[in-house]
Amino acid sequence: MEDNKDSLEILGLRVTAIGYQVIKARNSKEAIAFAEAEGPDLIFMDMELPDADGVKTTAILKQNPKTSRIPVVALTAWMSELWREKASKVGIVSYLLKPVSPQTLKQTIEKFTNGSPSPADNRPLEFNSPYWIGN
Repeated sequence: MEDNKDSLEILGLRVTAIGYQVIKARNSKEAIAFAEAEGPDLIFMDMELPDADGVKTTAILKQNPKTSRIPVVALTAWMSELWREKASKVGIVSYLLKPVSPQTLKQTIEKFTNGSPSPADNRPLEFNSPYWIGN
């Protein structure tokens, strides 16, 4: 999920260039619904969303049996140690600061999706623009 339209587009292009499919949602409510319906392999979560923060949204996902096992990676400009701690407590597995390099993005996707893209298996989700990343 990403609240900045330009950042969202750049991130989407970078993820697509790596070989994954990207699907976007406009807010946390939509993102949660997509995650439940699509079962993505990875979620990139912005910490500041239009209708809820990324920590609250992740907590909702982690409480739902349909989405609790999806790895969530924070992708944010918030450098606060407090937010890192909150993110970790709700199950966010990694915390990336914007702007993220294409190499770091690729390594993160591969780390949490067991390697390279494969048909229909890798569908990470990018939040506030939840992105599903899949081949």
